[in-house]
Amino acid sequence: MNSKPIKIPGPDHPITITPTKGRVTVAVNGRRIADTSEALTLKEASYTAVQYIPRKDIDQTQLQRTLHQTYCPYKGECAYYSIPSGGERSVNAVWTYEAPYASVSIIREYLAFYPDRVDSIEIGVEN
Repeated sequence: MNSKPIKIPGPDHPITITPTKGRVTVAVNGRRIADTSEALTLKEASYTAVQYIPRKDIDQTQLQRTLHQTYCPYKGECAYYSIPSGGERSVNAVWTYEAPYASVSIIREYLAFYPDRVDSIEIGVEN
């Protein structure tokens, strides 16, 4: 039996997920880690909006899986990656919900980056 609470987004804790307009790039230590035109913007309650980037548009060779895990009652179990080229600042800089709850299942193959653990997350970037 799962002892962790499962909550459904609603008026008291809304979660919306919409396509991001334009290109999103993420850079660390002068290297582009992610580049996509298929990002999703997740807005949860009063938190700052987060860019979720498709796994396929991230340079996975720049990431290193860690043992760190967290739990969100609205999204599920969360796994983390560090970006070794970013040093200590980029430890557990990336997170993903590999088996998210049904209400947010669209983020299953996406990863997100902490803005303060990378050099930049730029939205609306054109080539």
